[in-house]
Amino acid sequence: MGPAYPTESYTVIDIIDELQWRGLIAQTTDLDVLRKALADGPITLYCGFDPTAGSLHVGHLIQALTLARFQRAGHRPIALVGGGTGLIGDPKPNAERQMNSLETVRSWVGNLGGQLSSFLRFTPEGEQPGPTDAILADNGAWLGEINAIELLRDVGKHFSINQMLARETVKSRLDGEGMSYTEFSYVLLQSYDYVQLYRRYGCVLQTGGSDQWGNITAGLDLVRRIEGNEPHGSAHALTTNLLTKADGTKFGKTESGTIWLDPDLTSPYAFYQFWFNADDRDVIRYLKVFTFLSQEEIADLERQTEERPQARAAQRTLAEQLTTLVHGEEETRKVKEASLALFGRADLTELDARTLDAALAEVPKAEVDGPVTALLVTDLFAQSGLTPSKSAARRAIQEGGAYVNNTKVTDVDATLAENDVLQGRFVVLRKGKRNIGGVVLREN
Repeated sequence: MGPAYPTESYTVIDIIDELQWRGLIAQTTDLDVLRKALADGPITLYCGFDPTAGSLHVGHLIQALTLARFQRAGHRPIALVGGGTGLIGDPKPNAERQMNSLETVRSWVGNLGGQLSSFLRFTPEGEQPGPTDAILADNGAWLGEINAIELLRDVGKHFSINQMLARETVKSRLDGEGMSYTEFSYVLLQSYDYVQLYRRYGCVLQTGGSDQWGNITAGLDLVRRIEGNEPHGSAHALTTNLLTKADGTKFGKTESGTIWLDPDLTSPYAFYQFWFNADDRDVIRYLKVFTFLSQEEIADLERQTEERPQARAAQRTLAEQLTTLVHGEEETRKVKEASLALFGRADLTELDARTLDAALAEVPKAEVDGPVTALLVTDLFAQSGLTPSKSAARRAIQEGGAYVNNTKVTDVDATLAENDVLQGRFVVLRKGKRNIGGVVLREN
């Protein structure tokens, strides 16, 4: 998937101060006690990622990067992929979650583990584990072994039905279509993860999004009840703020759907554009949450955004940082070249078919049949939606603002030529400096 986690030197810092400056901390059990434990550390912490799809999406980045921040501050992270809990799924607030087969979940566990290596440093093959090297764990290892009697006697007896019924997700479902016992008991399984990681690795901190506070504190309470003598020290919980967009729309969603980390689900070009198109009101917050840039570097980008917002320096930095982290330097280079080519500052013929397809997926376009020499440029501008009509396309040509593959069109009756077709299928249209459209020839 993404590149291997870069080897970097670690600096011991006050990770709590770092997280607070970045606006990440939503809730903790006892901030002062946790700060002392971290200062006395290093500690081991974990965050869980359930394989309810074949890829992580940008909503998971906050948690993956939070683990990475702890690792860079000298602590040992555990990325827990839920091969056991993923067979059930965290209850949704409005409907029963669809269950997936064991084979599907196992394959997704492998996908997620590979993606997490973009953010965390795991022990290189053939080397001895270092004190801060990340651990990749799968809760199917212990949830697949516990039997029903053990679950009810050793775990279930510590849970109050009254408290479980009071959980917001449960209440909302009971007021609607109801909830199966399978989903109702998910919290028992997730809580048992904390017990197992506490016992196996001395893990004393669980992190997650603030919407997981109930599940996380249930696990914390189970650790305290079962491991009362606390051989590994006090256990803790910390959640991060859920991210919202300034315009009120949901973070991580676009008109074309969820932004995935898998390049086969969201192309590197579309991934880059998602970050590059960040609102000026959001971009500095995103830089704090999603990059490792320093306070000074982000302050400088904030100043540039205030003085010259049209330059989009902060958005460009954000997009380059995240695309390189997730997809690697080579893919980021291709994406940047594609962006330059679309706007006439590089050669379109240098782009491969995959990059062209991804780029045109994000703009207005028309799908047409050949022969290409019979296709009027004015028709294509109108069919793609780049202009509202053929007459508007003619005006754009007459005013000198219509381009085919970055070549200015001067004839209102112009048709495409055979050599206008890129990679056998694509034609790039442009109106003015920034309005891009496309033509895709249907495959016969």
